[in-house]
Amino acid sequence: MNIARKLFLHLTLVISLSVNLFSQNGIKSFAEDVKNETSRAWEAYSKYAWGHDELLPLTKASSDWYDEPLYISPIDAYSTLKIMGFDKQAERIEKFVCDSLSFDKDIYVKTFEVNIRILGGLLSMYDFTGNEKVLKKAEEFAERILPAFDTPSGMPYYYVNLKTGKVKGDTICAAEAGSYLIEMGVLSYYTNNPKYYQAAKKSTECVYHNRSAIGLIGRDYDVTTGLTIDRQSRVGCYVDSYYEYLYKAWLLFGDNDLKEMWDNSIKSVNKYIAVETDSTLWYGISDTQTGEISSSRVTLYDAYFPALLYYSGNKDKAIKSLKTWNKLWSKNGLIPGGYDFASDKITSPGYYLNPELIESTYYIWFFTKDPQYLEMIKEYYSDIKKYCRTDIAYTHIKNVVDKEQLDELATFFFAETMKYFYLSFTTESEYNLNNYVFTTEAHPFKISNFDKQIAKTRLGF
Repeated sequence: MNIARKLFLHLTLVISLSVNLFSQNGIKSFAEDVKNETSRAWEAYSKYAWGHDELLPLTKASSDWYDEPLYISPIDAYSTLKIMGFDKQAERIEKFVCDSLSFDKDIYVKTFEVNIRILGGLLSMYDFTGNEKVLKKAEEFAERILPAFDTPSGMPYYYVNLKTGKVKGDTICAAEAGSYLIEMGVLSYYTNNPKYYQAAKKSTECVYHNRSAIGLIGRDYDVTTGLTIDRQSRVGCYVDSYYEYLYKAWLLFGDNDLKEMWDNSIKSVNKYIAVETDSTLWYGISDTQTGEISSSRVTLYDAYFPALLYYSGNKDKAIKSLKTWNKLWSKNGLIPGGYDFASDKITSPGYYLNPELIESTYYIWFFTKDPQYLEMIKEYYSDIKKYCRTDIAYTHIKNVVDKEQLDELATFFFAETMKYFYLSFTTESEYNLNNYVFTTEAHPFKISNFDKQIAKTRLGF
């Protein structure tokens, strides 16, 4: 080998190593920035809204979901703070849960929402800490919402009173019927009491068994009969976590009934709901009986689906769908709440700091290590900082076109949005998709903590 050739190879190696080091340092700098921004926003919550459900980031005030606070932000944020290494802040929340938190409140709460946020958050806290007081608090909370499932169909009422156990609201959507498997399954596993998982599974099975002859589920259901009351089939908003939990709960616990339900469902979804061109892939709304597309409207919540597609082995469709969503983000620098892909028109202009597209991009970036997906995530983070950042935290956007800010900060900003950004920039940490299953609210559960043989007994399947 001549000297020139050796020199060329040496320079190529040096450049390659330098680029790789620069890339690694670049990712680390993003990770640190996400931590700093999360810390800044959390300190604002702690200063202006501690003890309440949400921070109002423009007026520096607080708001609650109901007449009395449920402390949703701290419970929702705990796992993110823990993953980022904010141990002091996390310990404060844990201590508050153990020593001061009471759910003995005469208020009606949304069964679905408090399950994914509060029960999921408490159980994830226990998964991290092993603190038996936290588990007891989670079990007590589950007992307070369990009366909602006392229906002929097994589907839960929309509302349940935490003090009296009274219920109301006899119409729920598929997501509100089928998004309990993970939280209730984890609780059954840790308490060795299958009743929680069995309640969740009965409700989910009711949705599945009422699918149409071509395998499609509807959107809304009557909790008394368990029957669907419409013919709108979709994968996104109103349905999303029903599909998500079929696959993820199977992955965590090994209940093969769920895997069979998922395998049968995804075939029909891809056959009837997918709307594909040479360059795009959307999942619209189709008629449950005929399979014909009835609407081309989607919501920003629907952008979770590429993650689930890739996770479950539908890799080509996942990538094509993700790139389709990415184009929509790039049009305005943020993604609108509603969009009609056939007419290319925004149908709902708001952006609420949603994590779904970030989540999907993280999943595909983690598994492929293709840098184009990392660049997408960097773009999303930069745009959110540019348009949603305030002097103390972050806020929703009224219209993605003119970027007017709203005085609102959803709890999932802490639980999901910032968590998925951080995970995207720290893919070598232990907190990743090989080691953890993340709920629809991004609460992580360590896969190795759940023995699938033991789960059969403790969950009762």
